[in-house]
Amino acid sequence: MSLNGLQPGEPTSFVRRFLHWLDVLDPTTLLASDEEIKNSKALLQSVGHITKDAIQNRKVEDAGKLCEVSLHPDTGNIIPTLFRPPAFMPLATPLAIVTFLQHTGTKPAFFWQLLFQSYSAGFNLVNGNKTWKAEKMEPKQCLLFAVSVSYTACIAVTPQFLMNRFKLTSPIMQTFFRRVLPAPLLSLLGAINVGIVRAPEIEHGIEVVDKAGNVVGVSQRAGEKAVRETAMSRAALIGVTALIPAVLQRFLQSSHFVLRNPRALAPIKHISAVFVFGAMIPVSFSLFPQHGKILRADLEAEVQASTTESELFYHRGL
Repeated sequence: MSLNGLQPGEPTSFVRRFLHWLDVLDPTTLLASDEEIKNSKALLQSVGHITKDAIQNRKVEDAGKLCEVSLHPDTGNIIPTLFRPPAFMPLATPLAIVTFLQHTGTKPAFFWQLLFQSYSAGFNLVNGNKTWKAEKMEPKQCLLFAVSVSYTACIAVTPQFLMNRFKLTSPIMQTFFRRVLPAPLLSLLGAINVGIVRAPEIEHGIEVVDKAGNVVGVSQRAGEKAVRETAMSRAALIGVTALIPAVLQRFLQSSHFVLRNPRALAPIKHISAVFVFGAMIPVSFSLFPQHGKILRADLEAEVQASTTESELFYHRGL
């Protein structure tokens, strides 16, 4: 796992994982060509496992960061530029902010939700676990992708549709549908998007390995744990981004500054959403280790029979 040992050990604590993601989510790595990525991979393979002495070499360190965000941990293949972790912030942020706007019509709301859910589903698919044989399931995976995008986009615009269809203009209804409902609804849909797109990992299982990196077996329970943790991290990302600007708007509405400058409220809300979403991306990536642990006792009987180690490991994905 982990690019055949090309990368150093993952930080164990949340704080260290957060600082690590802050370091590697460098958008300038998106400018690297395929040839540069391959050369970086070759450099790391030439030095083998990165040791403390090797990591002090700046060239090796930069190669490690580039490979970590450009190569898939399971296959070692180059990830499409648009779906690499450093691309998530500049591409998903504007889409997310536009979907949080209070649209007057259902059609524009659905259009932006469709774009956001499509990109989210693509990111979830590309950065999921790849130890199951995707080439045998390509038609089904395409269907799951379409179902995820269409279902989540339709549910996301349901509040807007209900408000327009039944002319819900009372203050109580406006408050509920525009301020109370969006955060939990969008948070839930973010988790559902992950769950639908990566359902094959639960159905067919993912590989689990021992401390030495040897494959012990394929486990559906490990797949379920990987998808569940990723869904929770995505729910936290979207839910917090929707919640904090709404709370801030409520707090600022009675402030002297906003009372004197009412037009400033909307820009403040949108700017705060950008900052919150950007800050929550490394937080959500850090909530759970990308290479998680699972107890041997929690695995299927056939996998337990293949090893005596108490803990095994799996690739969670992003």
